[in-house]
Amino acid sequence: MSVKIGISLIAWQNDDLPDLTAAYTTEGAMEDAGRIGYMGVERGRRMPVNTEGLRAYLDRYGVSLCGGWCSGNLMVNDLATEQDAIRQQVDQFAALNAPCIVYAECSNTIQGDQGTPVSRRPKLNRDEVLAYAAKLSELAKWSADRGTPLAYHHHMGAMIQDAEDIDWLMEGSTPDLHLLYDTGHLHFAGADPLAVLDKWGDRVRHVHFKDVRQPVLDWVRAEDRSFLDGVAAGVYSVPGDPDGCIDFQAITDKLAAMDYNGWIVVEAEQDPAKAPPFEYSKLGFDHILDICGRSGLTLTK
Repeated sequence: MSVKIGISLIAWQNDDLPDLTAAYTTEGAMEDAGRIGYMGVERGRRMPVNTEGLRAYLDRYGVSLCGGWCSGNLMVNDLATEQDAIRQQVDQFAALNAPCIVYAECSNTIQGDQGTPVSRRPKLNRDEVLAYAAKLSELAKWSADRGTPLAYHHHMGAMIQDAEDIDWLMEGSTPDLHLLYDTGHLHFAGADPLAVLDKWGDRVRHVHFKDVRQPVLDWVRAEDRSFLDGVAAGVYSVPGDPDGCIDFQAITDKLAAMDYNGWIVVEAEQDPAKAPPFEYSKLGFDHILDICGRSGLTLTK
């Protein structure tokens, strides 16, 4: 049983709240990630777009491509239109041996609207999610056939957010569709991260580790705030932060028990003025190393 540890550069380069990280460059973030010891990074919007340019960019910093976000629009697109929309990214990720593409439906999400409370996110009924899941299975099979598995990212403010949504999505889809398992988004949504892993561990292709500061989450709920209000206020942090509330040791124990063999990616968007990116990213890396060792998960480079 072995894992690789990667990171999203969102702590240095927040695309949703760019003013938070205006003082940081992608190049500096890549240097920091490599210096800490991360083996891979997820693709950011400010990295080279063309495949060979991105390959050279990753090689320069000695890291692999360990996935990356894809804004899906399958709710409003037919299958052929969506395939055309994501083909370049799917083929690029296959060429660069990425473990998956991180896909999330964005045609109706409110996650990027700071003025809309997260309580107003789109909520579909079971039949609607099952129909979407069947359509999504076709896209996932197409993507896998081109060399890039598709892992669905449940996300705050989106139509697939909580444990019930995930249950319906997994029940309605074929095994061609994988699940991205994100601890922070699950806890924010009121789900039990360990229970979701117990139920759908066989579908998990990719893992995001982020912690939650419970007092900030309580404030978001009490004041009916938006997802981005929560981010700006510090709702998320890295594993190992004493202010966090998630038991990552129990989660890595479960990953080991299910023979997980893939990436664990730190993704914790924060205000760098309050949480210096290098310091917190190193804290997350060191904590994951420790708990993986305790769980019997070895590190593969």
